[in-house]
Amino acid sequence: MKNKMDQLLESQRNVHVLYAFDGTENYTKQLLNYINEGIHAGDYILIVENERMTRELKQHMGKEHTEKQLEKVHFVNSLHFYWSSGSYHPPAIHDYFTKTVAPYIENNLSFRSWAHVEWESVKEPLFLIEDFEKIADRAVDEYNFPLVCAYEKKKMPHHLTKSLMETHPYVLLEDELIASPQYQSVSSQA
Repeated sequence: MKNKMDQLLESQRNVHVLYAFDGTENYTKQLLNYINEGIHAGDYILIVENERMTRELKQHMGKEHTEKQLEKVHFVNSLHFYWSSGSYHPPAIHDYFTKTVAPYIENNLSFRSWAHVEWESVKEPLFLIEDFEKIADRAVDEYNFPLVCAYEKKKMPHHLTKSLMETHPYVLLEDELIASPQYQSVSSQA
């Protein structure tokens, strides 16, 4: 039986999802499910993740998938992705992402993405995260692909949670996908 996320992705590709997770075990389970469903759907999968989690995921995936299936999964080091310009700068992150997905778009290949958003401390200017999420929301519509943005719940102050609920039309709870009642479409803000 397909979960709600998989059902949604069958009917709509431009899906931007917030996943506020509790604990590494839940996180790993959700991400592996997303990868598995992507492989079975015939999608390429772009995962923005830290090195430690990437190693762990590759071990799990190697037990469940063939080499040919694993060729569809592409990992991007999250440190390089978010800090390519030397700081957390949304336009630079967007440029990095655009270059990364260009081969999929140019060759009309179906892809999905998962981004683990983490930063050193909550002292970072959190408005930059909101700016980045607005850019991501536009990219999801422009390139017609699903994107899950994963944030560790305990590192999300209230004002960040509010901002993320406003920039993501969907929220993934551990076993449920819901529409965000606070979502504000970036296209309606233009």
